[in-house]
Parts: sequence; C-alpha cells; structure tokens
Amino acid sequence: MRRKLPPPIPPRHGLEPARLRLPDEGPWTSLLEHLVQRLPRADPERIEQMLREERIFGAHGPLGVDTPFEPGTFIWFHRDLPDEVPVPFELTVLYRDEHLLVADKPHFLATIPRGRHVLETALVRLRRELGLPQLTPAHRLDRVTAGLVLFVITPADRGAYQTMFRDRLVHKEYEAIARYDPELSLPRTVRSRIVKERGVLAAHEVPGPPNAESTVELLEHRGDLGRYRLLPATGRTHQLRLHLSGLGIPILGDDFYPQLREKPLDDFTRPLQLLAKVLEFDDPVTGEHRRFTSRRHLTAWDSPDEWAADPPGGAVVGSEAVR
Repeated sequence: MRRKLPPPIPPRHGLEPARLRLPDEGPWTSLLEHLVQRLPRADPERIEQMLREERIFGAHGPLGVDTPFEPGTFIWFHRDLPDEVPVPFELTVLYRDEHLLVADKPHFLATIPRGRHVLETALVRLRRELGLPQLTPAHRLDRVTAGLVLFVITPADRGAYQTMFRDRLVHKEYEAIARYDPELSLPRTVRSRIVKERGVLAAHEVPGPPNAESTVELLEHRGDLGRYRLLPATGRTHQLRLHLSGLGIPILGDDFYPQLREKPLDDFTRPLQLLAKVLEFDDPVTGEHRRFTSRRHLTAWDSPDEWAADPPGGAVVGSEAVR
C-alpha cells in the first residue's frame, strides 16, 4: 500500500489543507490552466491570485503562476472560508479520556464543516480550543438538533467507534416537544422508507420496503403539548422529524416538516425542539459499559411562552440566553 504523502502546509483553524491529484495526462500546459478548468465554481482570477501569493503548494514547496502542469503530482491548499454567522452558544464537553470525547452540542451548531459552515462547527471549535487537530466525529448530529455527539481522539481508534455506530450497536434516546394528540395511540413503532436526494434539503417517505424505524413514547403531556421519548433503531436523515410529522405531531420549531420554510442563518429563535439525550454502548476499545446523558433542556417544555416569542435582547436556545 502506497503511503499517503503528508501535507507540506500545517492545518488552519483545525482543518487540514485540501489535496488534489493532477491527472496522469491532459492538454494543459500550466497548473493555472488546469485548475481553472477543474474548479469551474472558482473565480479564475482568484486561482491566479492564490498562485501569485504562493498559497498553493506542491510536495517541495509553494507553486507560482507560471508552474507547468505536472501529471500525476499532488497539490495542497487551504480553501477560502465562507462568511459565517457566529453561533453564540456554548459547546460543552461532558467527558474526555485518551480515546474519546463526548460533547453536548447546542442547537444551530453544525457537527462538521460543510457548505456555509466551517469555523462555526463543533469539530473545528473542539480542534482549535482543545488543541486536538486529529479529532474526528464517530457520527453526526443535524445542525438544528441539540445534544450528544461522540468524537474520537486517537486516530487508531476511529474505525472501532465509527463501526459501532454503523452496526447499530449504540443505544440512542432523543426527546422532543410536539403537539399532544389524545387520539394518538402511543407507544408505537413507526416504519417507513425514507429517501434523501442529493441537493434537496428535505427527505421524504416513499412506498417500498422500510429502511427507517423509530419507537415513539409519550413521557407526559401538559395542556396541548407533549414531551416524547424517541428511540431510533436506524439512522436515516431526518428520520425522527419525518416520523413525528407523519403521525400528525411535527416537532415544534421544525422548518422542514411538514412544510419547508426558509430561515435566515442569523435567526436563532424558536429552535427545533429535538434533543439527542442519551448515548449508551459497550466501549469497543476499553470494554467498559458507557452511558452519557445530555444536560440540556428543551425550552418549549420548560418555558413555552419564552420559546414561542422572539426573546428581547437575546436568542434563547435550550435553557441558554445570549444577551
């Protein structure tokens, strides 16, 4: 097995540089010509500027605007960062040892860099603040969902923890706040086939063999609100949100289901009332039985009027207010 070449430039903001392998053949005479064709979404002037500023590197150092196209070689560079809205809520570390780290994520903070969210993600925050450049998530949690995310500290342990989630060896419990329907018989197990198309924001249910399963339990109700425990047996995109919406009790604050609504990235009001409450598993590295419980609370249950209103002087997420 060929050893992967180490990048010639250090991480930036906790992120490794992007790496591209140049084709083994092609009509290009210069690196600039190739990159302009290969990266059609990038501004050609910006690519030329990066070369002039020596921000694109080969294995032996920075490359210039006149660098010839060299087939089969590698280049590295840091992508331009998007303009991001700061997420003004704390990311809490609940547990850490030499192998793993468990974070209690707030609403509105993405787990990993993607699209318009890079610095304002749980992974980058933790890498930078804790000095853990090789930290990796074992699974993911939606940006709008609060609660527990497990990260792997030791690179050699990544496969063991990620496989544990892939093979459904982790017991997960969620809590949600939604409308209380006295006519709805609970607990019940919901099974359906969920499809998420690339480039489409919302997932949807289609006819066919089920690939998603969730158990829905009513913990308590107060007036027209219910507090629910959700036990997903599978991990399809937006599975819990779709299943509760299909039962006629969409989760409060859901801007996707049953109807897609646009919400600006700087609007931190009325967060989705979904919390990843519990992670429980037998540790594949140490053999220990582990159970972690989120310390966050859902505001729509504790303070429904506060959740429903635009909070003066600050945005409320969970039990936190930023002023």
